[in-house]
Amino acid sequence: MTKKLIVFSCVLKLLIVLCGCAGAVKYPSYYTLQVPPPPDPPSQGNLHATLGVREFRSPAYLRQGAIVYKASPEQIGFYEYHRWATDPRGLVTNAVADRLRAVGTFTQVKPYDGRPDIDYVLTGQLEKLEEIDYEGGVKVQVAISAQMVQLSTGAVTWTNSVSEIGRVSQRDVPSVVSEMSHTMERAIEKLLTPGPAVSHEQAMTPR
Repeated sequence: MTKKLIVFSCVLKLLIVLCGCAGAVKYPSYYTLQVPPPPDPPSQGNLHATLGVREFRSPAYLRQGAIVYKASPEQIGFYEYHRWATDPRGLVTNAVADRLRAVGTFTQVKPYDGRPDIDYVLTGQLEKLEEIDYEGGVKVQVAISAQMVQLSTGAVTWTNSVSEIGRVSQRDVPSVVSEMSHTMERAIEKLLTPGPAVSHEQAMTPR
């Protein structure tokens, strides 16, 4: 009987431990960037050129789903329980396409599917989307680049790259993601804005 009581006691303790572990299971939180839509496009007038936007590329470490932070310029870390709900590359691609539609320079802006029924192709790269935890305070960095090619000739007709830094007022992941959204919005606006000596229409109009 004593042996049975000992076995029962051990089993009971094991069940208590297992129940305690089950109660401590931590599930990941999922986030998405919020970039406000641009205004409606103006009337197209006599425009005829069409544009295809290829999905933006990114370094492999930005495609793993986890939100990235850097404790130093050389060290990349990943939040185990804070992840992107959708691939940020798709969001950046769609946001850039929406803003190009809003400019009204092209009769059509659509995802590039490899067909030759368009005049120009825009390709880009999301180079950085990360929390920065060094050099004082918490910041975020967004870096994107893009170029436009005339499909018939292969000539590059426009190119630009930007890197934007945003400061995070509160040290938690939701605040970091919120600032990433604001910084991404600024980066996209700057990406699609030419230098001071060239008007927007000149920079983005096919030639």
